[in-house]
Amino acid sequence: MSHQVQLITVSTIFIMTYGIIISEKINRTKIAFIGAIAMILFKVLNLDEAFLAIDLHTISLLIAMMIIVNILKTTGLFQYVAIKAAKLAKGDPWKILIMLSVVTAIASGLLDNVTTVLLIAPVTLVLTDTLKINPIPYMIALIISSNIGGTATLIGDPPNIMIGAEAGLGFMDFIKNMTPIAIVIFAVTFFLMKLIYKKQLHVKDELKAKISQFDEQKTLTDKPLLIKSLIVLGLTILGFILHQYIGLETSSVALTGAAVLMLISKSDVEEVLQEIEWPTIFFFAFLFILVGSIEKVGIIESIAKQLLNITKGDLVYTTLLILWVSAIVSAFLDNIPFVATMIPLIQSIGVLTAMNITPLWWALALGACLGGNGTLVGASANVVVAGILEKHKYKIGFAQYMKVAFPLMLISIAVSTVYLYVFYLR
Repeated sequence: MSHQVQLITVSTIFIMTYGIIISEKINRTKIAFIGAIAMILFKVLNLDEAFLAIDLHTISLLIAMMIIVNILKTTGLFQYVAIKAAKLAKGDPWKILIMLSVVTAIASGLLDNVTTVLLIAPVTLVLTDTLKINPIPYMIALIISSNIGGTATLIGDPPNIMIGAEAGLGFMDFIKNMTPIAIVIFAVTFFLMKLIYKKQLHVKDELKAKISQFDEQKTLTDKPLLIKSLIVLGLTILGFILHQYIGLETSSVALTGAAVLMLISKSDVEEVLQEIEWPTIFFFAFLFILVGSIEKVGIIESIAKQLLNITKGDLVYTTLLILWVSAIVSAFLDNIPFVATMIPLIQSIGVLTAMNITPLWWALALGACLGGNGTLVGASANVVVAGILEKHKYKIGFAQYMKVAFPLMLISIAVSTVYLYVFYLR
């Protein structure tokens, strides 16, 4: 096969695969599998090269954190914290919204934002039903706070895990560079949300009093397991903080934590492993093969050269272009395949120029994670929350969500623009 024919073949397979993933007509893992196998059948990659293209650091870190979260969620901790936060707010609807959003943001930064909203959203609906108040503002707040919280850390959102693994950025790198701006964006966003919803968040005093009758202690189903899980999670996070100093990858730390927790929790191994989101894990693996294919034939390098022609190799223009394009694209498309494609692109820019590409990584992370807030399909957590609402006979429309969230997303990217310029580009 000539190089020209190979380029056309790889481009066709890649574009068709991504197009079908975007259309959501076929399950994304199925079509990514077919696309990856097509690359092997057309001899773009052999089987050994395909396996080498899969980033095992990303895959193993995801699996390990899923194991830890799956064991932790059986203890009822999330429900306990949500009810406790509502009681501390004394039934005040705005304070409850803020409390739940803070809990969601923190949990999403330390665990997985999809699991976080799956556990907190049902409790939120119980609280809003008790207060006889519209749950939509609360659910929008949960979506936005989960994506902002996920932006803040290495393990908070899959794009960050991917970027960290490929760029050699550690847990503390994300804490130092992403957490401060995530906190600022959270504060700005919820100040604006109060202006948007201040007329809707009012309830009668007798309904507020009902919140105090909830007993959060009843949600804790296994206190011994809770203590063990929190100890292991704490030590795992400590390992993330120290991993660059002790010479261990974050994936090794996470796998150690998962193995220890499985051992001391006496959990059923089959049940824990069945709870892992295997379709997501395999989706990642197949994406890495697809991206490895277009990288091998030189398409990534060619796109990098075109991008540099547009920005004239200027660090400021290149960084801000990546930030805004990432945000807009991630608002409408799945940010995982987009980031998988962008990572080798940024690496190629680093090879082709003497540019310091570190700001480009932060621009990609901010754009991909925060951009997910823009629409109802922008991130997995958004789709999950919409599904939970539908099950409870509530409906949040695409336009209804976008009317509130898209402007807030644009403001968060504007804040990120200022942050990147002031701290990395001046």
